[in-house]
Amino acid sequence: MAGENIVQDPFLQSVLDVSANTRAQCLNLLELVEQSGVAESESLPRDVQLELFNQQQLLYAYLTQLRGLNRNAILKVRKTKQTTAEARQEVDRLHLQLQNLYYEERHLRGEIESCKSYDHKYQQLPLIPVEEFLQIHPELAEADEKSLMLARINHELKEREALEQQRQELLKKKQRLIAENKKRKDDLASLDKDLEKFIDVGDLDSNSFKMLMPPSGWRANPKNL
Repeated sequence: MAGENIVQDPFLQSVLDVSANTRAQCLNLLELVEQSGVAESESLPRDVQLELFNQQQLLYAYLTQLRGLNRNAILKVRKTKQTTAEARQEVDRLHLQLQNLYYEERHLRGEIESCKSYDHKYQQLPLIPVEEFLQIHPELAEADEKSLMLARINHELKEREALEQQRQELLKKKQRLIAENKKRKDDLASLDKDLEKFIDVGDLDSNSFKMLMPPSGWRANPKNL
């Protein structure tokens, strides 16, 4: 009963049943020989021999059936071993794949932690405070942290582009003023040269005029007039 409760496989149960029938047939055959009461040197009666023959044939049938079951059991064991080996290979493959996934997961977690601890450049940008930004863009009040940060960066980019454009315009204006100042300096320098020439010419005319003037104390003679 204990074996019947443990063994649940139908094939093994049939092996146990045939084994039990074979054992019982062997016991029946021995009991029949003992009941005949004939010594080994004496021949058995005809009816006893016929009964023994029938019981032996039945025993042989059980043994043949038992051998067949034993052969099938051996084939099943071989098949089970092959299936087990294939399943073990599959388990080993899956275990190796699981180990690779574990190493990959650990690597990715390390990369994620590195990214989280990385000092990103955008964190160093002099962005305007969130409160001030939301006052300018109240439609982003319900935005998540990532969207809000992107919007602030884009806002800072636009502001810097506008400042850069103003800087370029002021630079052009500066260059224009420098060119105008240089032209005025050149004009003033040219004017200075002209004034110097004019002064030199004026001095020359003054000296010539003085040479034509009569000496001091000289009076004109009316006769000469």
